Amino acid sequence: MKRNSALKSIAALAVTLTASAVLSASSAQAADAYLKQILDRGVVRVGVQGAFKPWSFPAPDGSMQGIEVDLAQSVADALGVELEPVMITSANRMQFLQQGKIDLIIGGMYDTAERRKVIGIIEPAYWSSGPTLLAKEDVINDWKDIAGKPVCGKQGNYYNKQVETEYDATIISFTGNTEAKQALRDGKCIAWLYDDAPIMADLASGEWEGYEMAVPVLYDNPWAAAVPLPEVDKAWGVFMSGMAYRWQASGTLVELEKKWKVKPSDWIAAQHEKAQWDTSYLQGGN
Repeated sequence: MKRNSALKSIAALAVTLTASAVLSASSAQAADAYLKQILDRGVVRVGVQGAFKPWSFPAPDGSMQGIEVDLAQSVADALGVELEPVMITSANRMQFLQQGKIDLIIGGMYDTAERRKVIGIIEPAYWSSGPTLLAKEDVINDWKDIAGKPVCGKQGNYYNKQVETEYDATIISFTGNTEAKQALRDGKCIAWLYDDAPIMADLASGEWEGYEMAVPVLYDNPWAAAVPLPEVDKAWGVFMSGMAYRWQASGTLVELEKKWKVKPSDWIAAQHEKAQWDTSYLQGGN
């Protein structure tokens, strides 16, 4: 029963993709073995980062919870199998996938050209991040508010110079985030400039009462799920592309923002709207 349900789900998801993603008979036969392994095993192993609140982090009972764990569970449910979250790090996640220790990465990973050479990046992306500001509540309302003022940052971040140039801020760079955040607490700068994902994680920790993510994100960097390369497995990638598209079109990502009390993302809202329009168009809607 589970097998039939999962195969029906695979078929339903695959038809949402463009015609170019349809598998040829030969590639489907070769790649189907990977999906068969997951179905026969009755478990899908999904790599998630274990200390990345609110995306993936330990629950009081020791199990994993968070936005990416919920997305992983939706994959398991669609396949009709159990979910096995596997703890990964930024350093080992691609190796785990290549070595067959996991079937899928949903672990806060940027989509880059270099990564596409060694693993199968899933389109569309499921999240996005970029630089924003952590500041005391009601101090900053617009990026223009940092003009002529000191802003704490981390050495080496590509956007430091861009923010200095575009918004006339003075970036005070530190070797680590701990030092930069302490300087913010000590009043040495008006805000901390960093990616919104770690800032949201800090705010969710309860250790930054009275602070807020004060401005919209700049320079969005998409996060993508990943599977083995297409020559290793093509059907699995098609299935996951269907899942990612449905996360956007169905409003799943918008609902997860609400569930985990994440500040609504303009990027997610735009992707949801676009996916809804695309779905309506493909179905012959006006």
